[in-house]
Amino acid sequence: MRAVTMARFDVRHLSLAAALTATAALALVPLNARPAAAQASECGSECGEPNPSPSPTYSPSPSPSPTPTPSPSPSPYPSPSPSPYPPPSGPTGADSSGNSIGGLANQRFNQMITNRVLGTVLLGVNEQINCSDCISAFGSAGSFSAGIHGRKELTNNLSLLAGIAYTQYNEGGYKITSAPIGAFALRYDFTDWGSSRPFFDVGTILTPWEKARYTRSYSTSLGPVSVTSSTNASNYAVYGRAGWMSRLSPRDEVAASIEVWQLWQRVSGYTDSAVAFNPFDASIATGTDRTSLVKIGGQWTHLFGSNIETNINGGWVQSFAGHSGIVATVTGNGVVVPTMGNQGWFEYGGRLGFRVQKGWIVDLFANGTLGPQPVGNTIHGGVGLRINY
Repeated sequence: MRAVTMARFDVRHLSLAAALTATAALALVPLNARPAAAQASECGSECGEPNPSPSPTYSPSPSPSPTPTPSPSPSPYPSPSPSPYPPPSGPTGADSSGNSIGGLANQRFNQMITNRVLGTVLLGVNEQINCSDCISAFGSAGSFSAGIHGRKELTNNLSLLAGIAYTQYNEGGYKITSAPIGAFALRYDFTDWGSSRPFFDVGTILTPWEKARYTRSYSTSLGPVSVTSSTNASNYAVYGRAGWMSRLSPRDEVAASIEVWQLWQRVSGYTDSAVAFNPFDASIATGTDRTSLVKIGGQWTHLFGSNIETNINGGWVQSFAGHSGIVATVTGNGVVVPTMGNQGWFEYGGRLGFRVQKGWIVDLFANGTLGPQPVGNTIHGGVGLRINY
């Protein structure tokens, strides 16, 4: 009986122990499964192996319907269109090259005026209005010139003034060489009117041929450019003069006059000389420069003692109706035609003569201009030997 009772007791206890053991095992299963799942997920993300546990599926959430976007209104400022001109790939300076043609026009105007000033020396600009027949040989510097001139009385009232010279000169970028100048004029002096009387001149100055060199300078983005080119030129002038002279005393003569001139200058065509750097070269066509002048002036001649003669003369000159004959074709600019405005300047002259013996006179003389460019300030001086007969 006791044995049976103990057996029953043991069976109960065993059943209770088994139940507790099963309960504990069931409680430990979820705890062990969670680290394993975490381990598997961690290895899957690190090792790139697929997760053996099935991934949960998600039902797509309903997306909202798109809101219509209004079309953009056109901007009041138009977008810039691409420039049809490509950016410059070479040096700049075409405008400066075109402007340099105006400098050539100034040089050629100065050339006309200088040629005329030198020609008036041959017409006795530094001598008195009325005097005996004479001939003078001279040479000058400033502009080199050498020649002869004189006067011859044809009648009691009419005289011939004439001269010829070889000259060369330069001023403001140009240079003239091998230039013969000839001049002649007729003077009508109303000697029968007494010591105070009118007089009239008509004459011409001719330079049929001369060598000319002109310099054209301009600036570029790579530096300055200066080109000197050679060509041929010629100068022609005609004039008329009306004046009044008075013999104040046997030692003094004064005169006032007005002159009208017409000048022409013919220059042969040429192209820029070859230089190392000249990106905007030019070619100049054959052309004729011209201008008209009016001069109002006066002079005074005085004898000091019996051996020293002096003369001073001067006047204001105004140009008008000027025209430049330059027609230039310039790279980057096309055809360029400069204009020539009216100019005004003062001309002066003087002579100091020494009577070394009867009829023989040594003269020192000077002539020039005073004024703005393109005429500018110039002076031409020299010495001469004059013989009265």
